[in-house]
Amino acid sequence: MQRPKTLSATFVKTISVPGRYGDGRGGYGLSLLVQPTSTGRLSKTWSQRLRIAGKPFNMGLGAYPVVTLAEARQAALENRRVVARGRDPRRGGVPTLAAAVDAVIAIHAAGWRDDSKNGKQWRASLGTYVLPQLGRKPVDQVTSADVLAVLVPIWSAKPETARRVRQRIQAVMRWAIAEGYRDDNPAGEAIAAALPKNGRRQEHHRALPHAQVGAALARVRASEASPTTKFALEFLTLTACRSGEVRGARWEEFDRASAIWTVPGARMKAGREHRVPLSQRALEVLDGAREYADGSGLVFPSTRGGALSVNALSTLLRDLGIAAVPHGMRSSFRDWAAECTDAPREVCELALAHVNSDRVEAAYRRSDLFERRRALMEDWAAYIMACDEFAQYV
Repeated sequence: MQRPKTLSATFVKTISVPGRYGDGRGGYGLSLLVQPTSTGRLSKTWSQRLRIAGKPFNMGLGAYPVVTLAEARQAALENRRVVARGRDPRRGGVPTLAAAVDAVIAIHAAGWRDDSKNGKQWRASLGTYVLPQLGRKPVDQVTSADVLAVLVPIWSAKPETARRVRQRIQAVMRWAIAEGYRDDNPAGEAIAAALPKNGRRQEHHRALPHAQVGAALARVRASEASPTTKFALEFLTLTACRSGEVRGARWEEFDRASAIWTVPGARMKAGREHRVPLSQRALEVLDGAREYADGSGLVFPSTRGGALSVNALSTLLRDLGIAAVPHGMRSSFRDWAAECTDAPREVCELALAHVNSDRVEAAYRRSDLFERRRALMEDWAAYIMACDEFAQYV
């Protein structure tokens, strides 16, 4: 569709190409932002570029189609008139912190894999520690001192809760900055030095030395656990994937002829689709699991129906006295790859579906190095199967 000099109702309704589309001359800085959501749909939102006291900012005017083109233009015109009178159009329309929390939760809900759980956790933590004191304050009037006042009492007593509360306040304030309500984040680095040191060390997932993984899987295979649970843990180990990715696996995600498993972005931590190369042993595990298919489409269904529970795999390891958690199998794989192979770091990191934190490097690396990852996963499977205890079960 050809981009118009000024927007039209038809263009706004039908445009499906992501981008920002200005309303041309006379639009008073009005533009339409079209962008994809995590669910594969398009969102269309209005914003206006204004300059107050010499400082530019973007002001949100709502989402289409709730706000029509005509209504967005009228709001933009009224805002420009307010600015022309020397006033700030945000004053009187600045949301309270409580309203800002609601707005941020609504924005994130579509991308959360478990909307109800995450939303409840946000509301519970902020509703307990933040909103009673600060909820009625306009979001642009919340100060670093305010944030410290709610964090300091729980920073040492409840360090994990305090960390999450701070992260959520930061997210709300980033939204406020993006909406043009403020220029700084009062929960950011400005308060880092003022917070007490709680002395907590980062806790890593319990993992086995890679040389013990084969024997551990042999113990799993010899156990009296349900076949699908045992298959799921072995498949998780062979693919170095996360528990949720495996427990939610469905048959339609697999291309057995090409030995590829495509995990949908909705189940990936980074929210992006991920291709997993399947070793010959992983394919054999799938063949074994297919014998227990229950018609639900799940590859590893629970004996009670539905997907395996969040704790099913960790409970199995604990009951067998194996000193690891399911996520620790990824660490075992990563240690093996570093110590026993000459695979480049980027191949190993892509095998774990880790997001490249170097934006420049990520921008230039378009390939997912799939075939190199396939060879690496075959070597990992062969290493596990070389264990004498494991060999009797394959």
